[in-house]
Amino acid sequence: MKTWRRLFFLFLSFSFFTGTIGLKRDALSGRGVDNGLYAQLLKQYVKNGVVDYRGFKNEEAKLDQYLTMLEKIDPKTLTRNDQFAFYVNAYNAWTIKLVLSGYPGVKSIKDLGSLFKSPWKKKICRIDGGVITLDDIEHGILRPRFKDPRVHFAINCASKSCPPLQSEPYEGSVLDQQLDGAAQAFINDPRRNRLDGKTLYVSKIFDWFKEDFNDDVFGFFLKYARGDLRKQLEANRENITIKYLNYDWSLNGM
Repeated sequence: MKTWRRLFFLFLSFSFFTGTIGLKRDALSGRGVDNGLYAQLLKQYVKNGVVDYRGFKNEEAKLDQYLTMLEKIDPKTLTRNDQFAFYVNAYNAWTIKLVLSGYPGVKSIKDLGSLFKSPWKKKICRIDGGVITLDDIEHGILRPRFKDPRVHFAINCASKSCPPLQSEPYEGSVLDQQLDGAAQAFINDPRRNRLDGKTLYVSKIFDWFKEDFNDDVFGFFLKYARGDLRKQLEANRENITIKYLNYDWSLNGM
């Protein structure tokens, strides 16, 4: 009987030990983030980049649930791609939450700032045990850490001239494809960029963040342009003049 008990406790100890190692291994390997709830909201309330803020407002409790879940995640346990996706989703979800704080009276995200503080400098984002700003996520984490210009087409500033909010969350497992898709869609959208003769009119984003595009806006366009736009750029590459369009800060809602 004593031998049986000894074997039983040895089995329990071994199970606990291996289970603990398994948990640690899972944390270190970075299994990603469960974006299921956020995916449901995006699919239902974002159509072709137009955001139904009324719908989000009606289900703000679900958005809050998702943000609370993000708050409990330690980004350091995630893989590099999962970290990138995590911060992009956090930026976009917290931007929606910021707009909802003034909805339905808000006509532009800029309305949510003040004379001395822009909305992007408000400490609202609860992440990794702290409270940071949207600017902290974009300029303190995403841009310097990942050094990928495609991030500018993934994060959304809730404005009409901003690259549209996607109807799905970003996922580390398919991040590269998603970033390429977002960049390509933006570059080839004549509402946001256009070639008129030999003048390439581009989003102000390319002026604000020239260094992120290696001061080669034309080269970036040539990489992601498709169809007639690409043909015309290639045919006139020596004579193209770049001009920057005005930015429409109107809310990207219906």
